[in-house]
Amino acid sequence: MPGVTSDSGEFNSLSIVPHSLDTQSPRVYPLRIHRVAPPLARLSISWARGNTLRVTLLQSEDAVSEQGSGGEVVEVKLTEANVREISDAQWRRIAYGSVAPFALLQSRKNSIDTLHYDKDWWEHVMEYSKEINSLLGNSKSSATPTIEDRKSVLKKIEEPTSLKAAWELIEMFYADKQSQTWIPERLLDWLADFDCLFSVNQPTVHAKLVAFQNELLTIQAVENDPEYWEVMSSALAVGWLDVVVKLLRLHGSYQFDQLGSREIENGLVEAVALLISQMPRLRPDLPPEKLGECYNTKPEFMKAWEKWRGQITKLDCSTFWLQCDHEKTGVGLKNMLQIMLGNASMLFNATYHWIELYFSHFLYIRPFTVGLESMNSLAQKCMHLKPISNRHKLMGLITGILEESTEVVLAECSRSFGPWMITHAVELLTAGTGSTQAEILLREEQSKLGGICIEELHRLIYAQILSSHALTWNIAPIYLTSCMKQGLGLLENLLYKQPLQHHQVLLKSIEICRLNGLDYVSHDMMKIAGVHYWKHGKKGSAVFWLQQARDEVRLNRIAKHLFDFVGKSGSDESFKQWEGMIELLGTEAKTAGGLEFLKKYRDFRRSLQQVQEGITTDAAWKAAEALISLMRNPSTPQQFWLPLLYDSLKLLNWQERPLFNVSQTNLLLNKLQELSLARLLPGFVDADLPPEALKSVRLALATNLGRAILDE
Repeated sequence: MPGVTSDSGEFNSLSIVPHSLDTQSPRVYPLRIHRVAPPLARLSISWARGNTLRVTLLQSEDAVSEQGSGGEVVEVKLTEANVREISDAQWRRIAYGSVAPFALLQSRKNSIDTLHYDKDWWEHVMEYSKEINSLLGNSKSSATPTIEDRKSVLKKIEEPTSLKAAWELIEMFYADKQSQTWIPERLLDWLADFDCLFSVNQPTVHAKLVAFQNELLTIQAVENDPEYWEVMSSALAVGWLDVVVKLLRLHGSYQFDQLGSREIENGLVEAVALLISQMPRLRPDLPPEKLGECYNTKPEFMKAWEKWRGQITKLDCSTFWLQCDHEKTGVGLKNMLQIMLGNASMLFNATYHWIELYFSHFLYIRPFTVGLESMNSLAQKCMHLKPISNRHKLMGLITGILEESTEVVLAECSRSFGPWMITHAVELLTAGTGSTQAEILLREEQSKLGGICIEELHRLIYAQILSSHALTWNIAPIYLTSCMKQGLGLLENLLYKQPLQHHQVLLKSIEICRLNGLDYVSHDMMKIAGVHYWKHGKKGSAVFWLQQARDEVRLNRIAKHLFDFVGKSGSDESFKQWEGMIELLGTEAKTAGGLEFLKKYRDFRRSLQQVQEGITTDAAWKAAEALISLMRNPSTPQQFWLPLLYDSLKLLNWQERPLFNVSQTNLLLNKLQELSLARLLPGFVDADLPPEALKSVRLALATNLGRAILDE
């Protein structure tokens, strides 16, 4: 049964980023100015809050009067010419929700056995279609209230959209094999759900019902109102049997105080209501709220159909009509009987546009219509009988489907419903057994398109639209990777253009690279992020991402920078500034970019700190071993030798006993001698130490050497 919806207009864009696909005439917004008058010297336009423009008007000096302000600022609110059916937030929900079904279908397409493709594929497509359809809204009526209003003819439902109506049409004709034998009945159900969409451009049965329902509260005796019978005839013509029966039960003869005096009249009304509720339907089943008797096979249906029409004819010729005292009731019921008998002129008068007339023929005149050729022939006849000046976009889609023109269907989907629709509906268009022509058209590579097919072209267009929005770019790779020719190249471009300074964007981009085997792209993005963080002072994050990218060139530059800084100033305060970064570097020299020395240097400083705090001789021994290890390590830069020895003066002058033997002391003396020679070379960077540091170290080493010789 159709339902009541709020008024809705056409929408111009179905893309994630709103944009118009049709040429529109410019809109004129009046400026309501009060304090200024022409001539104007300057006009300035800027954005204000929301969808409001701020217009600043300044007068010329000659035109400014003594009492005038010289200018005025007015705000102009921009409004859309048509109310969009689907908001941006709903479109994003649809875009995200359709990713999983699309990806699953592509995965099944790549893995399904070729021998079982024709047999099983349509079932996968139907599962995909049902999931997509569920995202587009619910056209069914909402839950029935506990106390039902007797005069509420139409139930409150969620407002349907043209997008959902178009999707169900394509599914019905192209993908659903099970409904091929009862497409006329499915079209009647479709009209019940979506006839309200046509109310925007022209009168419809649904609009007539809504208007009459609003008037019901003020009508005392509905059977005296001619519109009551007109509405019932129209609803009966399009097969809304439950609505008609409910309206018939509002007849005044059903009232308790009228039953005695209007018994014949009430009997005729009830007889028509019973015939309507028992109407044979060539379909497997009916929803609980719909009326009629279902028949699965044509012989059974034909037998019941002839019997039912015979009962109608018998009632139409009954003598009880002569005893009916209410003229409008008699005429109205007679007209309804003629509609059920398939009177073409009555059906013409009861419907408002060609689609309603077309579907009424399926119900009462040609219930066995099968095949698109015969259906198209009937549609052309109905278009000729009821021409329209302002065609709804769904009508163009229906015409293309009935004409078996895949080109027209594609054009209507692209023009009226946008890239999302055509990208996802292609799978339905190629699902049927007779879809060879559609497959050739959609999947044959064309040189004029750069060697890609139409299917891939539309996926690329849709992916580009997703990529242009900050909230949907991360689902574009699903569609790009399904494009075998140009998808991966465009995916690389998309990833490189992302703002990698945002941590979540970077992580998402790396995950996309991992899923699609683009390791080289992820390494490049890590390098870009590392350089960005380094330039903006986030040195720890920079080292982390460069380390993840294994960028040894830049890590070695950072190492040299650290060497220069720490080597110039060996103080604890300066070293603590870099200690956190050194902790981050890791243990492998290659991964750390040659910074292994700094980790050992940090460990040495910690051991030395324990010695300074008066810890036992064991700590001093460990510190001494760490110093010798550093001095023997070839990766220890020369600029660190003197700071290391100067920091170790307490170890060299240890009171209890010498911590360094003769060979170790000679090693340290040789390092000091090499350092003295290196200081003569140009470009040597001297450490930031006191002037007496070198003499103090030499004296300590000489003293330790003497003590070590005596000890040995």
